[in-house]
Amino acid sequence: MKKLYLIKNPELFQGEKYLKKKKNYFEGWYFKNTNLKDGISFIPGISITKDKKKAFIQVITNNSSYYINYDIEEFKYSFNPFYIKLGNNFFSKDKILIDIKDDANNLIVSGNINYSNHINIKNNFLNPNIMGIFSFIPFMECNHAILSMQTTINGKININNQIIEFNNNKGYIEKDFGTSFPKSYIWLQGNNFLNSNASFMLSIANIPFKIFHFKGIICSLIIDEEEYRFATYNNTKIIEYDVNDKSLNITLKKGRYYLNINSNFNEGLKLIAPVKGKMSKDILESIKEEITIMLKKDNQIIFSDKSINCGLEIVLD
Repeated sequence: MKKLYLIKNPELFQGEKYLKKKKNYFEGWYFKNTNLKDGISFIPGISITKDKKKAFIQVITNNSSYYINYDIEEFKYSFNPFYIKLGNNFFSKDKILIDIKDDANNLIVSGNINYSNHINIKNNFLNPNIMGIFSFIPFMECNHAILSMQTTINGKININNQIIEFNNNKGYIEKDFGTSFPKSYIWLQGNNFLNSNASFMLSIANIPFKIFHFKGIICSLIIDEEEYRFATYNNTKIIEYDVNDKSLNITLKKGRYYLNINSNFNEGLKLIAPVKGKMSKDILESIKEEITIMLKKDNQIIFSDKSINCGLEIVLD
């Protein structure tokens, strides 16, 4: 598969060449599903090191998280149409089908969710996804892509006899691939705003780049299908950055626009992140936090709202 085609279609499996190599690599897709009360996210992926190749699915709800191992031979994929399969589990941009039975975790998950009415960030040739021009740089430690900022979700999931139903609720899909997650970063995502039809995603990370590091910003706020993009590559500056393991208060500036983000981190659950291809670093994520956002142009407020059931990770050195 040609590299440029993969860059322009980031949902596709990017790591085919690594399946036959002994090089460090990971790739994972993130399917987040929420209603106004509950949520559940699925993270299927692969982990490749010089010594071992394996696949996995991570599951996180409002109150629990799980890591399920699979043999790499159980990982299947298709480019056209796009989908991936792990065991009896199927993932695409149109639907997911879940069939997990894992004795080690005393876990049984089954059900399906259909995705429709996708709303995504604006892309062009030089900015094929949220990383912009950095999407073309081959030595990035971690590549991030947004596959759907907001999608309508319908279906239900049964997890250990607890039913989570979705009836015209909202989902979010993204992915990461490369060798390692950043050593320190924050990640937020929300699309259950109380008074508006909006979707939001932000990540600020310590990015290694050749012989130096920089604080990379990727952020999108979509309000009624109008996108406001804040990113390192469009000259966004960090005006305020007050972050600890319990809360964050951040202000970004791009031109005449100011974006303030505020959230508390109340209770994180363990997920596993990659380090040099190996799923070995414990991180904490919650999918039930609240995010308050204010967007101003000069001194005029043009958006102010709170989102519930948000995803949040704060990973500090």
